[in-house]
Amino acid sequence: MTSAGRARRFIVIGLLPALLLFSFFVIVPIIWSAYYGFFDWKGIGAAKFIGLDNYSEIINDEVFWRSLKNNMLVVAASVFGQVPIALVLALLLLKNRWIHKFVRTAVFMPMVLSSVVVGIIWGYIYHPEIGILNFLLDSLGLGSWKHQWLSDMKISMYSLMVPIIWNYIGPYLIMFIAALHNIPGEMDDAAQIDGASGARKLFSITLPLIWDTIKVAVVLCISGSLKSFDLIYIMTGGGPAHSTEVLASYMYNNTFAIYRFGYGSAVSTAIIIISLVLIAGSQYLMKTKKS
Repeated sequence: MTSAGRARRFIVIGLLPALLLFSFFVIVPIIWSAYYGFFDWKGIGAAKFIGLDNYSEIINDEVFWRSLKNNMLVVAASVFGQVPIALVLALLLLKNRWIHKFVRTAVFMPMVLSSVVVGIIWGYIYHPEIGILNFLLDSLGLGSWKHQWLSDMKISMYSLMVPIIWNYIGPYLIMFIAALHNIPGEMDDAAQIDGASGARKLFSITLPLIWDTIKVAVVLCISGSLKSFDLIYIMTGGGPAHSTEVLASYMYNNTFAIYRFGYGSAVSTAIIIISLVLIAGSQYLMKTKKS
């Protein structure tokens, strides 16, 4: 056997345990969930085959479309909030000074906290009576701006976007800093010789060199946004009147609150399909932009 063959064999053997675990805990449940999406099943007892009835009900359910709309708002807020903010911070914090290390740690810290803790903290911030946000507005003479931030159906979803963006900037910041550090120093020297600096250097050299990292960040951002559940569930539970319902909470409520496991499986399959469509679309657009 050649050295290349031995290397490939070693790689396959090394990846095999992780691949088996991933298949068992991820791929198999996805296939199983898609299968039960064609059944009326309460979680126990016999499952009754009903074909596409679950998917037909999803399409005709107003709450599902409201959940999808809210989730698209979360996706938009994440992609156009988390990624650009993290990229700007990474460019500002690129130099290896102690203050930059402190800011990196402070930005990444929310990811270390439990989502339950983050939800409780922001719940107190938004509290209409004892919340710091309304208190600050009062102190600044902006009492007319005070709101029931999580109870007003018109603004509750937008209020949730702030903690969602704040909570997940850290991982993308670390990714972008690592990508920027991997840019060869010779590129900076060549840019200085050619007189490229500022915005021209950013858009002509820096961004193209880390474009693949940005694409990965967008994929993670979209997939993570479509799974948004814990923070929203802790802060609002999907209310008031489903105004903050997202696809994951919609699936949870139908699966575990009223024990419609077949319907919940169909919803989870729909979420996977929507996620794949959005990710494929974003990668196509970013590929076109790069070219």
